[in-house]
Amino acid sequence: MRIAFVGKGGSGKTTLSALFSRHLARSGAPVLAIDGDINQHLAEALGGEEVPAPPLGTHVSEIKKFLRGDNPRITSPDAMIKTTPPGRGSRLLRPLGDDDLHARHVGRAGGVPLMVTGEFDESDLGVACYHSKLGAVELYLSHLLDGPGEYVVVDMTAGADAFASGLFTRFDITFLVAEPTRKGVSVYRQYRDHAEQFGIRIAVVGNKVTCEDDLLFLKEQVGDDLLTHLVHSPWVRAAEQGRTGAGPDALNSLEPHNRHALTVLREAVDSHPRDWDRLHRHAVEFHLRNVRAWADARTGEDLAAQVDPDYVPGGPANS
Repeated sequence: MRIAFVGKGGSGKTTLSALFSRHLARSGAPVLAIDGDINQHLAEALGGEEVPAPPLGTHVSEIKKFLRGDNPRITSPDAMIKTTPPGRGSRLLRPLGDDDLHARHVGRAGGVPLMVTGEFDESDLGVACYHSKLGAVELYLSHLLDGPGEYVVVDMTAGADAFASGLFTRFDITFLVAEPTRKGVSVYRQYRDHAEQFGIRIAVVGNKVTCEDDLLFLKEQVGDDLLTHLVHSPWVRAAEQGRTGAGPDALNSLEPHNRHALTVLREAVDSHPRDWDRLHRHAVEFHLRNVRAWADARTGEDLAAQVDPDYVPGGPANS
């Protein structure tokens, strides 16, 4: 299952992404965390010793070449764009599978497998968009055959900027982290209005709740979309200051209410069935949008022809 964490900058979405990833890993579930935020802090939030790996965003060309496989509808890796959907002959992936992409780009942080998109560096200023780096994540998810009990957790860019690409449609569920403030819920309203157009499932996770008034405010503002909430956490503050352990048992010291909230999140994920048809339909729709908007003109090709009408989403690609 694919899970996105979104929210206003400073809402705690990176912290929640890390806590949820550690919660899953602690249970023994196969989990892969992906840092898709322009501020690359997920490894730090996961805690413990970091074993870094090359970022996805600086190896997009190699990733395209690998995923293209023998797909006859893609004339070359250069003709692939971030929205190019898989088809018969494409190379599909299993989560943390025994393949070159995972072998090269999966590191670890705090005992959790981690891929990163890479930072927005000086060479990008004025000439590139951060979403060009996120294109590698979009391609990865489009070619991923993950099943029940397998988890990919993505820490997304902050605010409504997450809608700057079709990546927001690549998930089974999106957890929107909201503080109990007017600014905290403003991103929720933006995200809700956009997501409703595409049938994207959103669940709000209240964060930094300190009293009953905070909780009532969230309930009034987001209604039934409020799934659960986390209370103000001295444990999290201590972790951010490097004063807690990073081993699998470290979460035992997290406040009981907050541990329960993580359990609620997992239950919500596990109860939500995968809709392969929706995922593939959105992939094709956003590909055709990009084709019309810029991709055909840039490549000089008819990239709508990359869509394979006989491809069966969720199954093995046929050569």
